[in-house]
Amino acid sequence: MRPMSVALSIAGSDSGGGAGIQADLKTFSALGVFATSAITALTAQNTQGVTGIYPIPPDMVTAQIDAVAQDFQVAAAKTGMLVSAVIVEAVAQAVARHHLDQLVVDPVMIAKSGARLLDEDAIGALRSRLLPLALIVTPNLPEAEVLLDHPIGPRDEDVLAAARELLALGPRAVVIKGGHRAGDADDVYCDARSARVLPCERIVTSSTHGTGCTFSAAIAALLARGRSLPEAVAQAKEFVTEAIRNALPLGHGHGPLHHFHLFYGAEGLP
Repeated sequence: MRPMSVALSIAGSDSGGGAGIQADLKTFSALGVFATSAITALTAQNTQGVTGIYPIPPDMVTAQIDAVAQDFQVAAAKTGMLVSAVIVEAVAQAVARHHLDQLVVDPVMIAKSGARLLDEDAIGALRSRLLPLALIVTPNLPEAEVLLDHPIGPRDEDVLAAARELLALGPRAVVIKGGHRAGDADDVYCDARSARVLPCERIVTSSTHGTGCTFSAAIAALLARGRSLPEAVAQAKEFVTEAIRNALPLGHGHGPLHHFHLFYGAEGLP
């Protein structure tokens, strides 16, 4: 029997199950890879907001990554919520030490509810230490503006120019997600050879908790399964779009996606 590919998520835990490690592990499993994790923070949250954050000590974050990487052949990894500069540094060192070359960096900064998930002084560390190690970085529009330290205009040309600026910071590819743009939720993709708009319809719904986590995890899972980077990005976008379209009617705020829509509908098990 051919062994399953292994993916690693380095991110925070969401007690409500819609984002963070929980969303990543569901996504990995739904897309057919073995899911491993290194938790960077515990959060008390649900669909309505974040009420508590407890960062994991950096040496324990390192220990988790080491434990996984020393025992499994990690085909791809992703980062999510990293909280602080010291955790960013610990993760960067571990990623480099274990040669986790297929690294997807989701620069999580603000929760859907507005809660800050990355310290102000960690932004520089994320920019200088982690982006150069990334195969691809997947910011939304506000996160891209923070990383570049300037506003981004509304036109496709403006976002394409911003993607090229991010590319100059060291990642091998960039996707600026379109959820915060006006009109359709078009993403922008850029690598060393091309830059283009990835069209996507906007689904009007409040069930968008964990979309960024799910997208980056889907890219990592598909890379682990041997897809090329452009293929992984395109297929991850399709996966997220359908997970939103089939979202579960749960909670009283921004509800979760349906990560297992490929297997059963929102009404429950078949």
